[in-house]
Amino acid sequence: MIRQYELVERVKAYDPSADEDLLNRAYVFSMKAHGSQTRASGDPYFSHPLEVAGILTTLKLDTATIVTALLHDTVEDTVATLEDLERLFGKEIARLVDGVTKLSRLEMHSEQAKQAENFRKLVLAMSEDIRVLLVKLADRLHNMRTLHHLKKPEKRRRIARETLEIYAPLAERIGMHQVKDELEDLAFAELNPEARDSILAQLARLRSEGEDRVLRIIDELTRIMHDDGLPGVQVTGREKTPYSIWRKLQLKNVSFEQLSDIMAFRVVVDTVGECYQALGIIHSRYPVVPGRFKDYISTPKPNGYKSIHTGVIGPERNRIEVQIRTRDMHEVSELGVAAHWAYKQGQPRQGAREYRWLRELLDILEHAQKPEEFLEHTKLELFQDQVFCFTPKGDLIALPRGATPVDFAYAVHSEVGDHCVGAKINGRMLPLRTQLQNGDQVEVITSKAQSPVPGWERFVVTGKARARIRKFLRTQQRAQYIELGRAILQRQFRQEGYDFTEKALEGVVKIFQQPSADDLMAAVGSGLHSGREVFHAVFPGHKPQAQTAPREFDERAATLVKPKPKAKGKEAPLPIRGLIPGMAVHYARCCHPLPGDRIVGIITTGKGVTIHTIDCETLESFNDTPERWIDVAWDVGETADDHVGRINLVVANEPGSLGTLSTVIGKNGGNITNLKITNRNTDFFELLIDIDVKDAKHLTNIMAALRATPVINSVDRARGR
Repeated sequence: MIRQYELVERVKAYDPSADEDLLNRAYVFSMKAHGSQTRASGDPYFSHPLEVAGILTTLKLDTATIVTALLHDTVEDTVATLEDLERLFGKEIARLVDGVTKLSRLEMHSEQAKQAENFRKLVLAMSEDIRVLLVKLADRLHNMRTLHHLKKPEKRRRIARETLEIYAPLAERIGMHQVKDELEDLAFAELNPEARDSILAQLARLRSEGEDRVLRIIDELTRIMHDDGLPGVQVTGREKTPYSIWRKLQLKNVSFEQLSDIMAFRVVVDTVGECYQALGIIHSRYPVVPGRFKDYISTPKPNGYKSIHTGVIGPERNRIEVQIRTRDMHEVSELGVAAHWAYKQGQPRQGAREYRWLRELLDILEHAQKPEEFLEHTKLELFQDQVFCFTPKGDLIALPRGATPVDFAYAVHSEVGDHCVGAKINGRMLPLRTQLQNGDQVEVITSKAQSPVPGWERFVVTGKARARIRKFLRTQQRAQYIELGRAILQRQFRQEGYDFTEKALEGVVKIFQQPSADDLMAAVGSGLHSGREVFHAVFPGHKPQAQTAPREFDERAATLVKPKPKAKGKEAPLPIRGLIPGMAVHYARCCHPLPGDRIVGIITTGKGVTIHTIDCETLESFNDTPERWIDVAWDVGETADDHVGRINLVVANEPGSLGTLSTVIGKNGGNITNLKITNRNTDFFELLIDIDVKDAKHLTNIMAALRATPVINSVDRARGR
């Protein structure tokens, strides 16, 4: 545990003007406040805030941030209050501690609701002062380092998932790659230890086989730089992390050995001009790998990252990735916002709204209906794989991979997205569902008469676009429900011999826990309450007339845009939106659609609807009959049975390979239901395997685990069989 004087010395080493008295008082206050509290490991609880402060000293952060780290759990876990902190340490530190403090005393309906509300509070706090996020990331980093002390596996997995989905992307967004890499690796070790161990074993093997080769490559790159006039260059080699390799295996249909950028070589120089000089030296000496060149100096990433990346057939004919940057760029690439923190120059910032991604989160927060929806959209917004596109004026827009012109339009401005009617991509008019590629120039065409279309929600991938579309649809749907509810109540009142007036509802809105008469009519229109219930609340003494069951619900069901049929007996509701209740549904055997895939329905006379993936080759045969197409999507809110995912797989023909294959699938929650050998030779077997999985992501995880297995040569989803 760091001693009091050691902490002060660490801060004074990089900031001689640090307030030593303030640091000492915070140290003593936190130690006394936490008293005899202990952590799951058995260590004194005070060791945690002390370690968090220690992490932040390695980033050379200001005194107020270090003090906040020491005090960050006092309000949440001790009897100390924000008023105490403000009186003893000032308003600034009390505000920072409040931003980091969880809303632990809130009564929430679920763990997810609590997580969502806490994250909403964090976003608001860090929008005012980014130091809140720095403390939170250091707090999460130390908690992940000690995660193994928690006894409940489900709690460990929940914390690890939250880290992977939220905190690691947040660290990436502010350029703190060291923190991001460690958070991802610690979460990966908890969530998928078998895959991580497999990748580590293969890395160790490559390291033992190629350690001399790496040193020879570094020596040769250094020599050619010196020979061509760059004597001050520094060349190093860096392995990719196990998690980043795992993501590559998920996204690409390649084996572990086929990954070309497991080892990246960094060339660090003094100036920007020398970066391009080094690039010229490398390209003049070695063949370039097409499609592997990226210039993040002329076009920096949104988090400030600058570097030149290039792929070449380098020394000894090895295919390598080379990253070229200045020393300043290297510091920013590792520490991000902490590397050029304005507080160190005595220029305090009022907020962090200059970060575009943070402004996007605030915009999502404004349009989301509830905290859980905000959290869902935020995870979309923080998705790490990005494409970089340009406006006609040359402005850079960063979007998640798979984004469409509608996502681009909403990224430019919410109003542009709302009124988008078409898009020119690189000068060509293309459909709005077209997926954008790196370097595309996008011109959005708008019309004042246009408004968001329900179908857009099927293909947009950014949280901002989805939140805005959903808000518009909720508003539109609410208006429809109000009109429908009014019609139901008018008929109910007329049947009982009364004239309906909205004023009559004002006296009973509180009974139904509705804010206004419009809200009550919307509740009736949506089926939450019946017209008969409302009538009897308005006229409690009225005796109902003897009559047959009202047709109200039949008429309402026929009028509603989205009726929700109830399951009968043991029959579960179909997890697909956009279908007429009772319609027969089949899943196409040519493409085996899974929840998470983009899908389309094809009407077949006498058979109902067949569901295909949007990229299924069979769909070409229906191009001439557009009237048979139905716009459908998976309903993520429904729980569905297992679905069949089909994969093609090439496995080494050696003893135990089939056993290894089935073990990997089983450990990742899959169940083999059918296996067929389609080709065999002395070295390899080609297999066609059906696996019961929950959704497309589940199948992707299984495929990635298989790709990380030495006996597996290749894996991909089967199509057209």
